Amino acid sequence: MSADRVVVKHGDVRAEAAGLAWLVVPGGPPVVPVLEVHPDRLVLARLDEVGADPAAAERFGRQLAYLHAAGAPAFGAPPPGGPAEATIGRAPMRNEPAPAWPQWYVRDRVLPYLRAARDAGSIGAADTAAVEQVCERIAELAGPPEPPARLHGDLWSGNVLWTAEGGTLIDPAAHGGHRETDLAMLALFGFPYLDAVLRAYHETTPLADGWRERVPLHQLFPLLVHAVLFGAGYGRQAGAAARTVLATA
Repeated sequence: MSADRVVVKHGDVRAEAAGLAWLVVPGGPPVVPVLEVHPDRLVLARLDEVGADPAAAERFGRQLAYLHAAGAPAFGAPPPGGPAEATIGRAPMRNEPAPAWPQWYVRDRVLPYLRAARDAGSIGAADTAAVEQVCERIAELAGPPEPPARLHGDLWSGNVLWTAEGGTLIDPAAHGGHRETDLAMLALFGFPYLDAVLRAYHETTPLADGWRERVPLHQLFPLLVHAVLFGAGYGRQAGAAARTVLATA
């Protein structure tokens, strides 16, 4: 095996290895091939990238709908064989199953990072208060109930590589969650032909009414993670997203 044709990751790779295996579903997006799994390292195929185009984006939207529809045992459930203590980027992320999305989202995806960002001085008092108001009103803001979806969990544009096979998933923080969270993360930092992705997704598995207005609600989680990792600029964005959620409720 040529060293220049693989990517080797070192450390605790259990969550990523389990996540990549879990994301391989019939009709779903291609996933970076896992070549070897060891206790302290993960060997992946190095992908040859090509440019995105509208047809590939539409195909990716349909495939993502199939991935989400493959489901999960519960909100917060880790992939089979994956640890409860995982990561998103360099931040810790706990995967603990819960019966209902709104309360789980607040408990395990918003408040831990809000507290860490506040303690680090990465989010101000007014922005913290806005996020806390969203948490207090989560039951009315969450939208219609949805079953747990099988999420990539860190689905920003850098974790979708365009190859000859289409939009290919890498670097997951996989868990059971709300499908709108993956879609909101796609929109957060820009994604090629996003309108085509969303149109094809909605045609394959229609989204609930009001999903566009809930995008900033689902972006609170990644924005707060970024505030913890990268500083106050993202804390201000989290506060702005929270105020948008409250204003459109």
